[in-house]
Amino acid sequence: MCLIFTLKIDLMCQFNLGISSTSTIGTTTTATTTTSTTTAASSSIINIPPDATWAQHGVIVAGGNGQGNELNQLYTPHGLYVDEDQTVFIADFDNYRVMEWKYGATSGQVVAGGNGEGNRLNQLDKPTDVIIDKKTDSFIICDHGNRRVVRWSRRDQTSGQIIISDVACWGLAMDDDGLLYVSDQEKSEVKRRRIGETNGTVVAGGNGNGDQIDQLSEPTHVFVDRDHSVFVSDFVNNRVIKWVKGAKEGIVVAGG
Repeated sequence: MCLIFTLKIDLMCQFNLGISSTSTIGTTTTATTTTSTTTAASSSIINIPPDATWAQHGVIVAGGNGQGNELNQLYTPHGLYVDEDQTVFIADFDNYRVMEWKYGATSGQVVAGGNGEGNRLNQLDKPTDVIIDKKTDSFIICDHGNRRVVRWSRRDQTSGQIIISDVACWGLAMDDDGLLYVSDQEKSEVKRRRIGETNGTVVAGGNGNGDQIDQLSEPTHVFVDRDHSVFVSDFVNNRVIKWVKGAKEGIVVAGG
């Protein structure tokens, strides 16, 4: 059995896959294969065997108990992150919290927010994405309603720290060098920066809102591969677009 999480892709399987520890996601499905080799999580290489077959029914790994704010419920879940042990972390948008669901659990636990809607450091407002920074053992969260990116320690989950202010963030990714990628819906761009850096570098879009090959329109989720190519969900343009490192324009790889 294999779980494959798409948009920003994270794969955890019993066949020979590399697993990206920086991937997050939007949807889930399952696949089966006759191969039984297990490999350690180490890279962002994606290798789906040609004889893999897709199951007809998905498996609920979080929520599934109706819309609500109990620990076994979600309310408009957005971005996801899957750790190497198949623990799922969910940006629970309308519950103003990030939830952790361990593999096989029937309920989750709050790991960030959960103190109502607001802009205090112990609150979130419509979080849209979450990733884990392994170096600092912390969550990095798109706190969309507060126009900020925040970091919450996994050891002390009582409050967060603002690391980027005044940004209409929606999606997050982190590359193998620990550089952070943030999509900005208002500026229709994706920026790369070191945590603590003020300005950052535009790596996709940045030429105004539009549908040309050098533009984006309200980008949402983002994925970065091992070559530092950036894949962007270009929301209004109904496409996924790839920007090779250093490129001035993108390549449409889906939709468009």
